[in-house]
Amino acid sequence: MTISAARKTLSLLVADSQEIVRAGVRAMLAQSAIKIVGEATDVAGTLAVAKKLKPAVVLLDAALPGGDSFELAKKLRQTLPAIRSILVTAIDNPTYMARAHAVGAANCLLKGVTQKELVVAIENAAVGKPAADNGPFARIVASMSGRAKSKAAATNLTPREEQVLRHVALGLSNDEIGSSLEISVETVKEHVQHLLRKLSVSDRTQAAVLAVQSGWV
Repeated sequence: MTISAARKTLSLLVADSQEIVRAGVRAMLAQSAIKIVGEATDVAGTLAVAKKLKPAVVLLDAALPGGDSFELAKKLRQTLPAIRSILVTAIDNPTYMARAHAVGAANCLLKGVTQKELVVAIENAAVGKPAADNGPFARIVASMSGRAKSKAAATNLTPREEQVLRHVALGLSNDEIGSSLEISVETVKEHVQHLLRKLSVSDRTQAAVLAVQSGWV
């Protein structure tokens, strides 16, 4: 499916607790072919409306009241796999970007995006295209998927252990790391124990600090 084809039927659900934000999105998309078919203000409402309307894309505030927006994105992916989620946050936090990727979101945007950037992000998500490579989400995803051999060799980490370390440094839980890398939680735990031993640190926090200081993330 091409983006031009998607424009004919592209439907959007906007989930944000603030009316001023929802109104802003409506204004930004007014001249586009994207049709806002519903709005929601909390986690439960978003899930209910998504199940009823089945929009192509859900634009999802990362701080929705009534639950965890990232877990909601994961649930939407599991129960309504045809729907693509885009998290939106006012906080430029790499952990948010990493969690969004781990739960299967198509993108994670900052609330300062331009009208053009918003339209392109929604259109790309609807047709399964990756996020624009000049945005913060794409940069974090690239970091999470990379396996630089030079640093791994210097610390005796395997490429997979270094990849897990990047996820740890970004603040992801074992479950989120497993989802991101498509491996079991038990396998994640084994990798974490191995890299802690090789780095001569006693816990995940120390490993994360070392990873940041060493420029792994």
